Amino acid sequence: MKAWNINKTQYKVSDFISWQRSKSLVLSPSFQRRPVWKKSAKSYLMDTIVRGLPIPIIFLRERQTSLEQLEPRREVVDGQQRIRTIISFISPPLLPDFRQERDEFQIVKTHNKDLAGKPFQDLPQDIRQTILDYQFSVHVLPSEADDREILQIFARMNATGVKLNDQELRNAEFYGEFKTSAYDQATKQLNRWRQWGVFTEDNIARMEEVELVSEIYGLMLHGIVGKSQKAIDNLYKAKDEAFPERLEIEARLVNAFELIEQHLGDHIKSTVFRKKTLFYVLFTVLYDLAYGLSSSLAHKSARKLAKDAFEGIAERGRKLARGTAAKEILDATTRRTTHPRERKLLFDYIKG
Repeated sequence: MKAWNINKTQYKVSDFISWQRSKSLVLSPSFQRRPVWKKSAKSYLMDTIVRGLPIPIIFLRERQTSLEQLEPRREVVDGQQRIRTIISFISPPLLPDFRQERDEFQIVKTHNKDLAGKPFQDLPQDIRQTILDYQFSVHVLPSEADDREILQIFARMNATGVKLNDQELRNAEFYGEFKTSAYDQATKQLNRWRQWGVFTEDNIARMEEVELVSEIYGLMLHGIVGKSQKAIDNLYKAKDEAFPERLEIEARLVNAFELIEQHLGDHIKSTVFRKKTLFYVLFTVLYDLAYGLSSSLAHKSARKLAKDAFEGIAERGRKLARGTAAKEILDATTRRTTHPRERKLLFDYIKG
């Protein structure tokens, strides 16, 4: 049985810059060609580095010492897009195949408003130093590891992984306005998700609360529609680069959650509204009462709601729990609760 001697270490961004400058870094091995990242993904990576947050492990492979540079050579086995992004931001001329339309990018306002639009040389000195001193966790494979063995290593790493769900795939694909907003707002409600029992810790780990916030955004934009992964994907695509309604949508979401907390929050965990499909309906009802489902997303203040409106909502929730609501309504809670017809039936019932 072969035992691998893998060196687990750390290298700074400046180390990779130095290796690239001395031509001792092999950045694009033939078996690791992958699609080029979007500019938004590159911006997100640089902001992650500026904030000192961790990124996935970089894998290198030792190669024979270069007889020309008289230096050891290192090949990027996994992480070439990350390294290429960093080099293209700090010193584009170090990439011999640099193409402006493909490789040039800047940090965008969505990710860091203080650094947005500034090239590396125009960043404050302390930020430039932070970037250069950022340390990657790196695993270095021995030079005797051939391509086939490396592919087998990665196959083994992925064999025990959990298949990504739709929201996790969206999180990996999009880095723009809509994704950033949905993630931020879902995170701000984290304590409530837990207190209300809408999501378990496992649900939160799989980003299900972010998906629900994305659905709620779709509600504000388009009214009551059925849930489909394709529809959510289309929201992320349409609002990735520009999301002009963002501030108003965020403000309305926060206000609706405050209303839920104020009038129903203490009891949600013991009601049918802890079920995420019915929580969506509850939110829809309160949003309609406060703003109107068909209202434009121009800035407006929420209507003041009468106390008995919440009492009626709570009572109809209790009837659902007891099974004393009309059969059609009870059936709607057990059939396709993400279908537009069922959602509309439940909305009309809960609103009263």
